[in-house]
Amino acid sequence: MRTLAKKSFGVLCSLFLLLSGSVNAGELVINSDASDPAPKKAWAEVIAKFEEANPDITVKYNLYDHEAYKTTIRNWLVTSPPDVVFWYAGNRMKTFVDRGLFEDVSDIWSANNMAEDFSSAMPAMTANGKQYGVPYTYYQWGMYYRKDLFEKYDIAVPKTWDEFVAASKTLKDNGVTPFTIGTKYLWTAAGWFDYMNMRVNGLDFHIDLMDGKVPYTDPRVKAVFTKWDELVKPGYFLDNHASYSWQEAQPFLFNGEAAMYLMGNFLAANFTDEVRPKMGFFQFPVIDPSVPNVEDAPMDTIHIPAKAKNKEDARKFLAFVAQPEIQTMINESLLQIPTNNKAKPKDDEYLNAGVLMLSEAAGTAQFYDRDTDPSMAKEGMKGFQQYMVHPDRIDKILKKLEKTRQRTFKE
Repeated sequence: MRTLAKKSFGVLCSLFLLLSGSVNAGELVINSDASDPAPKKAWAEVIAKFEEANPDITVKYNLYDHEAYKTTIRNWLVTSPPDVVFWYAGNRMKTFVDRGLFEDVSDIWSANNMAEDFSSAMPAMTANGKQYGVPYTYYQWGMYYRKDLFEKYDIAVPKTWDEFVAASKTLKDNGVTPFTIGTKYLWTAAGWFDYMNMRVNGLDFHIDLMDGKVPYTDPRVKAVFTKWDELVKPGYFLDNHASYSWQEAQPFLFNGEAAMYLMGNFLAANFTDEVRPKMGFFQFPVIDPSVPNVEDAPMDTIHIPAKAKNKEDARKFLAFVAQPEIQTMINESLLQIPTNNKAKPKDDEYLNAGVLMLSEAAGTAQFYDRDTDPSMAKEGMKGFQQYMVHPDRIDKILKKLEKTRQRTFKE
């Protein structure tokens, strides 16, 4: 009888532990797409420090390729999610919030004074008056260029559209590709669309378009491509760009075959000691002087899935990443800007230029595929790539995008 009672007690204890979730306590599962060398190194250091500060927690860190991650995260969140996921602010976050797939973490914000420390980032992390994640970095976009090639061909840094086009012509005439780009994964073409649209039509129009309030057949949208034609039709972009990823397009800039690259500041983390002294940065030129300069400044984030098993330790991790010293450490490796305003960006020429540019901007956008509905973004980015390869098909492309807009936003 005593043996049976002991066995029964053991079974009851096991059942209690299982039901209370304590069986999984102490293991924190994190899925990440920080697979490029600089972020990979940065997050390895963060996790080591977190485990050191929390010796009762073991982190299981799963690293995925960027493009595969964007697809598979949709499956994890619905089926059996990890405890923490890497993602993006703005509409990309809101899409999962609206579907009930991200945990409300307003309690972390309240407990850690984050409304003050993350004042500029807070709107991008808020939906329905609540916060759903913690941002850890943001970064400027702009034009990275070869200073030595500009000097060689007597080209001044272009501030206006006419100067930009003239610089491209000079480079092309001398056998240099003006712009490297890899559109294999589409989003790089969207970066060009963002800047062209924001410089031609302004931020309010851009956001209305992202929100589905403006037809893609609107003459103001067509005007963006008419202007873009001045770079596409003369062949100022890298040949066969649809066959390259953004990383595969880098060497053309680094070896001097191309002179400029419109990209986020994560590009600077890939400059070698040999390449870095040759590189410079400038703001995307003004197209219409009456339109205030606004910039793309995407924000990267971490979140707790609504169906996560170990939310207690996940909350500890999010609060840990929000600390100014951790944000400083991450962004020193990434060569990007911390979202906690008590953290310090690294003293670096590209970061200094980015911080100044963003502080003077009339406003910021997240990025095309983060600002609009995912279904619209998918077709929109396809359309931009198709346009860059076949610019004469723009009317047909815009009609197709308009059908997608009507379907997506249920008009």
